[in-house]
Amino acid sequence: MRSCLLIFLLGGSVLAQNTRQVVKDWPRFPKDHQLGLCAGVGVDAQNRVFVFHRSGRVWSNPPPKTPISKPTVSVIDGASGKLLSSWGENRFIMPHGLTVDHEGHLWLTDVGLHQVFKFTAEGKLLLTLGEAGVSGDDSSHFNLPTDVAVLKDGSFYVSDGYKNTRVMKFTAHLQFEFQWGQSGKGNGEFRLPHGLTIDGRGRVIVCDRENERLQVFDARGRFLELWQGPQIGKPYGIANSADGGVLVIDGGSPSLKPLLRGKAVELDAAGRVIDTFGSFGKEPGQFQLGHDIAVGPDGAVYVSEGTGARVQKFVR
Repeated sequence: MRSCLLIFLLGGSVLAQNTRQVVKDWPRFPKDHQLGLCAGVGVDAQNRVFVFHRSGRVWSNPPPKTPISKPTVSVIDGASGKLLSSWGENRFIMPHGLTVDHEGHLWLTDVGLHQVFKFTAEGKLLLTLGEAGVSGDDSSHFNLPTDVAVLKDGSFYVSDGYKNTRVMKFTAHLQFEFQWGQSGKGNGEFRLPHGLTIDGRGRVIVCDRENERLQVFDARGRFLELWQGPQIGKPYGIANSADGGVLVIDGGSPSLKPLLRGKAVELDAAGRVIDTFGSFGKEPGQFQLGHDIAVGPDGAVYVSEGTGARVQKFVR
């Protein structure tokens, strides 16, 4: 199938649309394998795709007290779409963020447990941060933490999150270093830091979801830049691209035009939109509440959906 490439001038930058196409009939699951809301997605160096999902559990406030009895992490072969394994049953309350670090370990956040976890790819628990079911705003507690970004030296940032509206930095030895952010619309303030990444320049880029913008900080949390506009939309998840930029999944917003609700967006290192693909809808290649995005070692892009309850693969 030929791809349709549309290029036009927008805000002083050249924007190429629809350069990626969905891979149909990917993944291939057994009929009884239930995903439910797909909150997080990541890919390791072996091209294994990890999806953190709720297996039929729906959001509630307060969250349920009992863990999800079914597996909540599905491991998929990126090339074939075959389900390799699944794990995480009877452990999580409300799955949210998933990050694959440089060693191939998985960092997971649970907004129901107010905790951050580190696992092996096979599901062995390596460490836990936070107190199960106990929220807080000090250096040892979280309040609905959303995502993790890990540096090569093992230190990491946590976006925390739905209630605390802050980003926290920890050493590789799990010691709290510093934090920044508070509720608001100003520079360095957040209305739900929902996803984050560390780009090739060492900058921390945060999806400030409800403010409908991306904020760029240096490694110490000093505000650098603001990226926003109708093409970026409402950013839910973010991942580094192979070209030094980032890919963002726009979950869609009532404040934006209907045709712009729900899409994937590629930006260069200066924050200029250079590509968009997908749209709002139920068909293959469309999104219903895109929630997270990841890039494989071969350049394939994966998007997990909330309402759509699926994960899709896109290639050039």
